[in-house]
Amino acid sequence: MMERIRFDEQGLVPAVVQDVTTGTVLMLAYMNRESLAKTLATGTTWFYSRSRRELWNKGATSGHWQQVREIFYDCDGDTLLVKVEQTGAACHEGTFSCFSRKFGDAHPTVGERPETPETVLPGLYRVIQGRRQNPKEGSYTTNLFTKGQDRILKKVGEEAAETIIASKNQSPGEVIYEMADLWYHCLVLLAWHGIDLDRLLAELEQRRSGKTQDPAKAK
Repeated sequence: MMERIRFDEQGLVPAVVQDVTTGTVLMLAYMNRESLAKTLATGTTWFYSRSRRELWNKGATSGHWQQVREIFYDCDGDTLLVKVEQTGAACHEGTFSCFSRKFGDAHPTVGERPETPETVLPGLYRVIQGRRQNPKEGSYTTNLFTKGQDRILKKVGEEAAETIIASKNQSPGEVIYEMADLWYHCLVLLAWHGIDLDRLLAELEQRRSGKTQDPAKAK
């Protein structure tokens, strides 16, 4: 199959990465033969950095892995479409997608994500539950479940502290990035206890309407 891909004179091919659940275009990166081969072999995305001139595995440092579900190539064989299950944020600025700025804005800012919490959180939670029910080698989420509750709780504490630091630094970009990490690890903890996400959302709705009661006071 590799012979059908037309790499350019630098040995690269652009790869458009798309979230398989929502259809959102997440990012554009480049692959060479070796990174494409690693992607096919490991099931996670590998790219070639043109600036660093080296391979890199998406999520290796951030934990925001991309589990590959399908790879397509276009009619000319010179562009790839990689459909993935995205854990956390795809963009290094902390947004779900790198394409978060609207063209034509006088002062580009991070725009609203095309998804809503009603679609994003359930989609992410399904991925997390899937990793617990069907462990996958090399998966960060699977690794958390394997190491157990203490490891998950430690990550929740670490990410909460980093979110506080980001806020104290008055850095909106850092706050988004760290809070995404915090929310992700909180969802992992929720899955560890086997609690359905709908129960948490229902609790939040009850609090909004003033109908909730502190479990400690109800005893």
